[in-house]
Amino acid sequence: MFYGYIIVIASSLVMAVSSGAIYSFSVFFEPLQSQFGWSRAVTSGAFSAFVVLNGAMAIASGRLNDRFGPRIVVSISGAVLGCGFILMSQVTAVWQLYIAYGIVIAAGFSGAPVPLMSTVARWFNRRRGLMTGIVMAGTGVGTMVMPPVANWLIYTWDWRVSYAAFGLIVAVVILLAAQLLRRDPSKQGLLPFGEIQKARKRNPAQRVQTGLVLSEAMHTKQFWLLCFALTGFGYALQSVMVHIVIYARGLGLTPASAAAIMTIIGAMGVAGRIGVGGIADRLGARGPLTMVLGALTASLFFLAFTTQSWAVIAFAVLFGFVYGGTVPLFSHAVAELFGLRAHGVILGIITCSVGIGSAVGPVVTGYGFDLFGNYTLSFAIGGGVTAVATILALLVRPVDSMISRAAAPAERNNGSPSE
Repeated sequence: MFYGYIIVIASSLVMAVSSGAIYSFSVFFEPLQSQFGWSRAVTSGAFSAFVVLNGAMAIASGRLNDRFGPRIVVSISGAVLGCGFILMSQVTAVWQLYIAYGIVIAAGFSGAPVPLMSTVARWFNRRRGLMTGIVMAGTGVGTMVMPPVANWLIYTWDWRVSYAAFGLIVAVVILLAAQLLRRDPSKQGLLPFGEIQKARKRNPAQRVQTGLVLSEAMHTKQFWLLCFALTGFGYALQSVMVHIVIYARGLGLTPASAAAIMTIIGAMGVAGRIGVGGIADRLGARGPLTMVLGALTASLFFLAFTTQSWAVIAFAVLFGFVYGGTVPLFSHAVAELFGLRAHGVILGIITCSVGIGSAVGPVVTGYGFDLFGNYTLSFAIGGGVTAVATILALLVRPVDSMISRAAAPAERNNGSPSE
């Protein structure tokens, strides 16, 4: 399965440059606000617009990946994403900010996480959680590296130069890495890592993937419980990621020290993605998902009621690990609950649910600051939202029997995976 590991490395590289650039938004927050005089709600609204369209288009990217494979989808994604960041360097009005970030960058980024996670799920039966964790650890690495680079570029030149440089880096790296991607091992005459022995007797080219089609999955309560739980996760995640740097600046941290908060979150996110992904291979996705959402709840209540700069660093350590540990569980949970037959499009809808929460969180958090002059209530609301998400995740139950019943028709009909 050497080629499977090539897929993992290439996917991780794509996630590093794309997510690192995206999560640098909090570093650009203060320079944008200072130059144009926009409120925090208006400025963070551009990121909310981004996650709404990104989430909606993740459904399409998952379906396209099921049909055409990741090389085409991710290549187009990289080109569009790079153009979006270059457009950001030319922004002079708030409507341009919303078009560049909320539409172009959103469209570009939507073609990365879902196709990559879905592809890795198809290449690995064993170690699926660990391999997905390694891919998504690229997000943590990117978050460690690119916000400090953005901060350096901003204070050495300006924010426009920084965005233009990000656009070139993103486009070149993603386009090159995408050429190594393949949809699933059967296209290469191979079997997934960990395939059972009797499956090796089949012709890999004739092998079909089993599980529920989209319409069947949507008729299960597990599908909706997972969607709503991860909506809460998205709310908390982006409330923090958009506002944490400017919040740290308000506590007296220097620009470089505040940007370093993102580096800490990124570093712990790498540990969380790999660590929790490996645990999910042993325990399944449901238990770890409940635990990390519970820990996320605790971290947000801690942040809400602290005013010390050291406490923000402590928060970043815990938050980075549990947020990072949640991400690889998306794909793992979809494969575990619903199978692989329509994995891409189901994962796309799950990701869209995360996007809905991610859209609401930053705006509500920014509005709370504009209204009260602090983040206490805003972060406490985030903790309440993730507490509900934890309960919903706890209620999710396996649907293995439904997947088994779906297997026979899938083999007889060999129909479209997302029909």
